[in-house]
Amino acid sequence: MATELRRIAVIGGSRIPFCRSNTIYSEKSNMDMLVAAFNGLIERFNLKGQQLDEVVAGAVTSHSRDWNLAREALLSTSLSPLTPATTLQQACGTSLQGALVIGAKIASGQIDCGIAGGTDTTSDPPVVFGDRFAHRLVKAGAAKSLRQRLQALKGFSPGELKPVVPANGEPRTGLSMGEHTERMAREWHVSREAQDQLAMESHLKAAAAYDRGFFDKLVTPWSGVSRDNNVRADTSMEKLGDLRTVFAKSNDATLTAGNSTPLTDGAAAVLLASEDWAREHDLPVQAYITSGRTSAVDFVHDEGLLMAPTVAVAELLQRTGLTLQDFDFYEIHEAFAAQVLCTLAAWESAEYCKNRLGLHQAMGSIDRSRMNVNGSSLAVGHPFAATGARILGTLAQILAEAGSGRGLISICTAGGMGVAAILERP
Repeated sequence: MATELRRIAVIGGSRIPFCRSNTIYSEKSNMDMLVAAFNGLIERFNLKGQQLDEVVAGAVTSHSRDWNLAREALLSTSLSPLTPATTLQQACGTSLQGALVIGAKIASGQIDCGIAGGTDTTSDPPVVFGDRFAHRLVKAGAAKSLRQRLQALKGFSPGELKPVVPANGEPRTGLSMGEHTERMAREWHVSREAQDQLAMESHLKAAAAYDRGFFDKLVTPWSGVSRDNNVRADTSMEKLGDLRTVFAKSNDATLTAGNSTPLTDGAAAVLLASEDWAREHDLPVQAYITSGRTSAVDFVHDEGLLMAPTVAVAELLQRTGLTLQDFDFYEIHEAFAAQVLCTLAAWESAEYCKNRLGLHQAMGSIDRSRMNVNGSSLAVGHPFAATGARILGTLAQILAEAGSGRGLISICTAGGMGVAAILERP
């Protein structure tokens, strides 16, 4: 065990192309995609046959068969089967939280290396029977006689066979994430035009990043596709402006399919290690995770569902002594364009920073030219549990290409939570 905290090295990431749901990966499972992401990482960093100290990965939308997802996926790769794995889930923050878990163990000397990852598909949702019929099946399965089996089916009605699909809403409010974000947009006076502008910029930056080869090492071709199929290099304000609102039909509704992330299938992974392990394996370090923070808001009682990153980042900066302007790059997850713009507006609000964040003054604005410089979720897509690993791998490579610098990650999640992290390259 280390007597002093060690630096957490980000060696690099790998992911499969992200694809809109019910398109190219329509017949792929969470397991299929996570294995593919792991294999891409194994190939990139020559990990075949190696025993790693730990793997942490998960999925948000999963079947009961995925109960040991991380370990089963690992066993389907060429990594040593002696590598342990843990399945973790924290909504859209899953794989970034996994990286923070791995990182904390590396820093304390418990382990020397590990992989954090995530996978998600809404093309293969867990469609199940309702509770009433499911309980009947359990009782019938446990019956020891024909009479007992028939008794279990007593009172059965055909309506019990109606399938139950995953709910698109927060259990505590019954509102979808989009409906919650419409509320946020109204509260913070975020216009439709500003949202469309952010969405257009995300697509154009992602397309340009692909064209200049930025994603060549990060994205491993799989299942006949080599690029995210949601990126629109030809999008424009005119095209985005023609889209109808989708989460509300009132005159002040602003969220459309164009300024909201699409349902997406995909997986991503990132390799973390101590400096000694990286040196022993002749692997250059792209960046270092220096701090992380997870926070939550009381969205049930009218705080914005996706405003928790404002809290996580504020608390993170207080703990590190940094200001919001002390960063060269900002990777802010674009669940919705409105969410990003609400977050930026909150940091610029002296009232919000004082009353909600407990600060003496506004955190201030950021240089928008440094934000999501290679596009983000609005363009490449958002397979829930995979987004954290995608962003972590992306930012580490940005810092490696820059040669030095500091980057901030901010991710909102379902359930009113936010996960933030700081990466640095001296």
